[in-house]
Amino acid sequence: MTTKEKIATLEEEIKKYSTVISSNSYSMSVGELAFMYKDGELNLHPELQRFLCWTDEQKSRFIESLLLGIPIPPIFVAQLDDGKWDVIDGLQRLSTIFELMGELLDKNGTKKKSLVLTKTKYLKSLQDKIWESQDNSESELQTNELPSSVRIAIKRARIDVNILKSYSSKVAKYEIFQRLNTGGSLATPQEVRNCVLLMTSEDFLNWFQELGNYSNFQNCLILSNQEEDKAFGLELVTRFIVMVNSKISKLQEIDELDSFLTNEIQYIASKDDFDKTSLQSAFEQTFDFLNEALGEDSFKKFKENKYSGPILMPLFEIIAVGLGYRLLHSHKLPDLTSFKEQHKFILSDAQLNRDISGSTSRNRIPKTVEYGRTWFEQW
Repeated sequence: MTTKEKIATLEEEIKKYSTVISSNSYSMSVGELAFMYKDGELNLHPELQRFLCWTDEQKSRFIESLLLGIPIPPIFVAQLDDGKWDVIDGLQRLSTIFELMGELLDKNGTKKKSLVLTKTKYLKSLQDKIWESQDNSESELQTNELPSSVRIAIKRARIDVNILKSYSSKVAKYEIFQRLNTGGSLATPQEVRNCVLLMTSEDFLNWFQELGNYSNFQNCLILSNQEEDKAFGLELVTRFIVMVNSKISKLQEIDELDSFLTNEIQYIASKDDFDKTSLQSAFEQTFDFLNEALGEDSFKKFKENKYSGPILMPLFEIIAVGLGYRLLHSHKLPDLTSFKEQHKFILSDAQLNRDISGSTSRNRIPKTVEYGRTWFEQW
């Protein structure tokens, strides 16, 4: 391809996707956003509140920023066909404001208890302050309620709002959500992925989390508290579902793994005809078998006559994904004794070691998944 052709291709790609992802930007007051929320014109996804992780101290620092005029990031919303706005990014900021005002609703439509502020670096007098006191006595007003001038200042504070237009695709909405939240207060790609799944299908997310809680799956991993906090187990469930259901040619298209996993699991979650029953059966049989065979050694290296070390992702891709694929298609378990013996020598395969040694995920995964499917054909 010539330089001129490359430039033309780039220009065509920009033109194509700028029509898919199109937005306007406005500056709005907190009071205007609060009115929209109370009128049902601003959807905060209350079901996502289980993923909120701000402490009262962090919420109070955000309110401090509003009062001191410290710049805050814009919020992003998607405009729906009926003109209402769906919050993509800014959930915690807006939830904090509405919680302080006593207007925040839970997923059952019930107002949550009003936020009680804590002291902050510059505004130590915010300690124990609330939006409005329920007691009309003068002493209560003096000690607990934010002064009317402060409430007015908060309502007049302005926030930039970027609006993803209604004709932008759902995929664009999820893509923007993922890019804005990865690396932020939602610390890991899987935590962001959980939110994307919830926005796609709460039923699918609940089912997905049930798989992650399956006892024999957990017995094969023995995750640390840190790994559990970072949703590492659910990332392995994501990998299992996506890789068991993917053709090798699809896995060869992997560019950036986290984006690939998010896009594929979101696509699966959006399919009305996805066969969760068969997948769940294959998943449970896989980890029932592995737990009986090797338990927490299922994805560890066998060296010097013993299993040791951490979970190896290539072994998970070979063993768990390979067995899951077999069970999904043939419903036949391998011989337990033969499996346990052969498992010790998987990483002794010279060609496999060349394929996975120092390889990136995009280069390794098609090879390990294909190797696993072939390896399980021997029984």
